[in-house]
Amino acid sequence: MPKTETVILRELLAREGGWVSGTALAAKLGVSRVAVWQHMERLRAAGFAFEAVRARGYRISARPATLHAPLLEALLRVRTRGFTLQVLDEVDSTNDEVARQLAAGRPAPFAVLARRQTRGKGRLGRVWHSESPVSLYASLGFRPEVEPGRMQTFTLWMGLNLCELLANFTGVEPGIKWPNDIMFGDRKAGGLLTEARIDADRISDLILGIGLNVNPPPRGWPAELASRATTLAEASGQTVDLNRLAAALVGRVLLAYDAFRENRHRDTFGDLWARFDTLRGRTVTLLEGGRRHTGEVRGVDDEGALLLQEGRGPLRRFRAGEVTFEKKPPA
Repeated sequence: MPKTETVILRELLAREGGWVSGTALAAKLGVSRVAVWQHMERLRAAGFAFEAVRARGYRISARPATLHAPLLEALLRVRTRGFTLQVLDEVDSTNDEVARQLAAGRPAPFAVLARRQTRGKGRLGRVWHSESPVSLYASLGFRPEVEPGRMQTFTLWMGLNLCELLANFTGVEPGIKWPNDIMFGDRKAGGLLTEARIDADRISDLILGIGLNVNPPPRGWPAELASRATTLAEASGQTVDLNRLAAALVGRVLLAYDAFRENRHRDTFGDLWARFDTLRGRTVTLLEGGRRHTGEVRGVDDEGALLLQEGRGPLRRFRAGEVTFEKKPPA
């Protein structure tokens, strides 16, 4: 059952710009006007601002700049049975927290979001800079019970859905750098990290982690990231509503997950990859273990393997590796 503050926010958001009377809120909730006022005060303490006019009621005039769980629930448009979400002030890693909760038996699907990570994780064991409360750190837990072979394109599919969501949300087209980086030009705005547990040839637990640089960090970027990182706000030229984006992202992931489980993703995967692929036609070096392969990218195959043309040699497929761009020689 929705929390009281989620219900209040849903009513106010449904009449955004208009007024909702305290009497109507009290009747909706089955509580007194005083109880409504107490909840409004709690929302103010969390960063909301309200206009209140006698005989007219309340309306929202400002929202929190950081994640707020009842607001996310109020904004979430996709209703998946049993789905729950949690917002933490701080956590080591949202992926690790979801893994712990899956192991403890929490019903799936669910999402864990955090305002700050102390040990954010990237691909290949890298650290993900994730100390900014105005960016997005989220992980979703699933129990798909599918064969491991089905998962080859999962991260790519989720990355494509994230790109389409961001394009619609910001009006600026991002791109995906195989296999999991979200890019604006040659600067990174986010990434995805998928982790799974296999039991008896089935994927029993599946975790999708998403990190997005949303608004500029208050203290700026660390020196080693300043030339390589960007934010959605910088790419779009406007401050991004973090809670509205987070709710839209969670809803899109839930829909994309259903499409993947039902094999409906194959109908649009190729078209989306052609739209958002940042590597096709570029000369790159792919690091595979201790080996380097340099060639022109020709897209991906139906199973998500990178297609690389090394000179006049045969077209090669790579299921894993680290891609770097070849530097142009000086003129």
